[in-house]
Amino acid sequence: MKPEKTKIHFTDPYLISPTNPIAVNVIGAGGTGSKVLTALVEMNHSLTALGHAGLSVRLWDNDIITNANLGRQRFAPSEVGLYKSVALINRANRFTGTHWKAETVKFERDSFGKLPTNAKASIYITCTDTAKSRFDIADILKNSNQRHHRDDPKYWMDFGNSQYTGQVVLSTIGEIPQPKSEKFETVERLPFVTEEFGELLQESETKDDTPSCSLAEALEKQDLFINSALAQMGCSLLWNLFREGMTANRGFFLNLKDFRAQPIPKNNC
Repeated sequence: MKPEKTKIHFTDPYLISPTNPIAVNVIGAGGTGSKVLTALVEMNHSLTALGHAGLSVRLWDNDIITNANLGRQRFAPSEVGLYKSVALINRANRFTGTHWKAETVKFERDSFGKLPTNAKASIYITCTDTAKSRFDIADILKNSNQRHHRDDPKYWMDFGNSQYTGQVVLSTIGEIPQPKSEKFETVERLPFVTEEFGELLQESETKDDTPSCSLAEALEKQDLFINSALAQMGCSLLWNLFREGMTANRGFFLNLKDFRAQPIPKNNC
């Protein structure tokens, strides 16, 4: 009896050797999104140093920075009153000389139910608070996979968390053609988080998601380091897509309370 081949997803080849910076949409600039953007700054610098075209990031968030955001989210007291997306993008551009963009509106479908203006990208990273926003984004992405342009949607990486636990799930937007392999069983499609974990997302909507009025109140809802832990591990998965050109795992579950992480392998697809 032949042993089962390891299931592997090979990265879309354009992400490995692009002619232009890879367009990335980050949706949500709060506890997780602000840390993810910092990781993308580091990733972009490292990729360009290795001869890659790098990343071109557009950050979407219509929230204003308040005192309750300081400490747990990556903002300074001098930035209170500014849009989160503007503060983070301005800081990134000044720090590294990039020309990344900030959007001070919600990421929502246009009048035709498709991607909003300026929203075409190869990679979508969601760091939102609600299940509804994930289902809405899933519907938009399902209707946007045309495969006629270099920036057509290819991957969706979703970050989600509660107080001490969280998960990151990588999905393909449509099918990514795979090379032939004698060693691995290649996987063209990675399911959306809304398809596979839809019921869990719906159950999470019952929690209190009212805005916190202070850092102490915010820490009762989300532990101080859950967002940064997820951001680092999730961006490591994205980094491996670029550097290794393939992945055997498409995400992970993290429990920061007892320091356990569980990968999500391809055989769950």
